[in-house]
Amino acid sequence: MPLVPLDAPIHDPILGAHPPARLALIGRLRALNVALVVGLIALGVLWELWLAPLPGGRGTLAIKVLPLAFAVTGMLKHRLYTYRWMSLLVWLYFTEGVVRVTGDVGVSQWLAGIEVALSTAQFVAGAVYVRLRLKVLPPKAKAKGKNTDQAAA
Repeated sequence: MPLVPLDAPIHDPILGAHPPARLALIGRLRALNVALVVGLIALGVLWELWLAPLPGGRGTLAIKVLPLAFAVTGMLKHRLYTYRWMSLLVWLYFTEGVVRVTGDVGVSQWLAGIEVALSTAQFVAGAVYVRLRLKVLPPKAKAKGKNTDQAAA
């Protein structure tokens, strides 16, 4: 059995060809992205239903986290498209957090600050994930002598 170098690329059918260290980092970033989105979901539901609901509200604003639930599925399946649209969607949650940090008082203001932090972290982690995923290693060049097209040129 031939020895394989430690930095030899691993060809994953979903992720492409990456060195093992990059694959490990991609896995950690995926877990971080999923954790941040689940954190945003939990924060949104708890905020609007129990912690600091709007006065006179019935908690229907909690449905704002529904698009995030769809994102979790795509992230768990390593769908690059999900990470891309999530990097745009997360700015809506960031904007809501900034508006409520400056306009609300008390617990709601603190929860809005947490929302701003989570959405910013999710944007950065998602952008780094996409950037690493797009750094796929090129296929190996064919051995000399076997490629007749190069010899003729």
